[in-house]
Amino acid sequence: MTAPTPATPYRSSLDLGLIGNSRTGALVDAQAGIVWWCHPRLDGDPVCSALLSGEPRPRQGFVDVRLERQVSAEQSYLTNTPILCTTLTDSEGSAVEVIDFAPRFYQFGRMFNPAMLVRIVRRVAGRPRVIVRTRLARDYGRESAERVVGTHHIRWLLGDSAIRMTTDAPITQVVEERAFFVNRSVTMLFGVDETLGGAPAEVGRQFLEETRGYWLRWVRNLAVPFEWQDVVIRAAITLKLNAFDDSGAVVAAVTTSIPEAAASGRNWDYRYCWLRDAYFVVNVLNRLGATGTMQRYLNYILNVVADAGDGPMQPVYGITGEAALDESIAGALPGYRGMGPVRVGNAAYFQVQHDVYGEAVLAGAHAFFDRRLEHTADTRIFAELEKLGLRAVAHHQDPDAGLWELRGSKRVHTFSSLMCWAACDRLARIAAQLGLDDRRTFWGDHAKRIHATICERAWNPQLQAFASTFGGDRLDASLLLLAELQFLPASDARFASTVRAIERRLKRGDFLLRYDEQDDFGYPETAFLVCTQWWVLALAALGETERAREIFGKLLAIRSPLGLLSEDVDPATGELWGNYPQTYTMVGLIQCAMRLSRPWEDAY
Repeated sequence: MTAPTPATPYRSSLDLGLIGNSRTGALVDAQAGIVWWCHPRLDGDPVCSALLSGEPRPRQGFVDVRLERQVSAEQSYLTNTPILCTTLTDSEGSAVEVIDFAPRFYQFGRMFNPAMLVRIVRRVAGRPRVIVRTRLARDYGRESAERVVGTHHIRWLLGDSAIRMTTDAPITQVVEERAFFVNRSVTMLFGVDETLGGAPAEVGRQFLEETRGYWLRWVRNLAVPFEWQDVVIRAAITLKLNAFDDSGAVVAAVTTSIPEAAASGRNWDYRYCWLRDAYFVVNVLNRLGATGTMQRYLNYILNVVADAGDGPMQPVYGITGEAALDESIAGALPGYRGMGPVRVGNAAYFQVQHDVYGEAVLAGAHAFFDRRLEHTADTRIFAELEKLGLRAVAHHQDPDAGLWELRGSKRVHTFSSLMCWAACDRLARIAAQLGLDDRRTFWGDHAKRIHATICERAWNPQLQAFASTFGGDRLDASLLLLAELQFLPASDARFASTVRAIERRLKRGDFLLRYDEQDDFGYPETAFLVCTQWWVLALAALGETERAREIFGKLLAIRSPLGLLSEDVDPATGELWGNYPQTYTMVGLIQCAMRLSRPWEDAY
């Protein structure tokens, strides 16, 4: 990888590595620059905001290491961990290795995962000379954070809080951004404003060993498929990092306002918990054997339901259950490649999206059947989920914004009705598991009625497909999930016909659009990656395994160098767009791999 030079100017891209610990997370670019870090939690003020600065070399909002006379950079994760290593080499063969991670391990019987990043710079070869730059910002890039320098630390004042970097690097050279030789290693620990309980090198080494050990043990317990193991492991780790341990929420992505397409204005803040996205995350992690995320998310859902009372459920909440996510513009940040606006908050919380009732019930359903859990869910939790079922029954034919969150119109979306059916269907199954025969009948009857309504009102004989809306004539890629959600068996001719119609109308290059009609921002320009993954699952359900594997291979080919995916792709160029890494899309990688992989028994 060639280092930036005036002849080949650096341009922001999504070739980024995610580090984190389920409390905080950061993105590191291919040159070892920390270009995005929200503090003290996943939805916090980005003290590193260079990703959205709109400039190749911003004045503030980053932490980096510059190697004098650098000619190359290579980057990889330590095997089966989110510990990122970037090796920088100069023109004379001298090299350093930059190790970035966020501590996560058990200490004193509980999880230790503070709002901290650790950066270790090790000499690999020769006599490397580096410049360390630490330019934190505050208030969404509005100003540089005020800096206070101590003997072995730097403090950045952030209003009511502060970040302290404790280091064994020469503090004057760091403050003045002057070059110095790395003889063995230097360690930088960025965290809360507290005195470090030990020498930086020793604390950094211990945190590195303990964190690596934690992730290796976590991965060993995953039930991965035989094929594409590395793909599944990297995706699972990424999903784990996007789950906020403290509350159980799962964020859609760690970023805000990476546009869905160049200069499209489709810039949204994804640092919140969409009930839809979170369901898919906990579902797939549970299938891999990572049940802890599901248990915490169920508690999050139950708290959200309790807070909502008799009111409607929102499609999205803050990571500690906040209902109001008022949307504003961060005017000091020009945006990714200068393509603003940069939004903070998300007005989708105002929207009516009736599919959320189904997704919340489906997310909780596992807890009634999974015997691996120390305590399976009981009738008390079932009663809470029944409240969601009653709302699904009441609203399954009502107009809403749909799962694609159209801001300018409301219609009766087939997918929303489908998820309302799923809520009733799963409640009937849960009732049977609990031996509640009257409730099983009650919910089973509602499921049958909603099913009949969808078949009558959403099927379009001219299209020979289920339409995106009741009585409509447009297609929606979400209906590729008809068999996946068990609404129809894969052998039903209506399912196969719907898949074929979606292929004809929504396919662009090797990928699928989510829909092909004009919305609030015009016609979609990029393909929505999870839709292509649903296409793979649908083809596999139809028995077209080889074709499904071929399309899956094309999805794998567009991943970032570190194996991550964003929300969208330009079908013509293969360039990734949209917030990154996107949980929905990483879930799809796991689902496709699990569905298509040869069984272990036939592998060797």
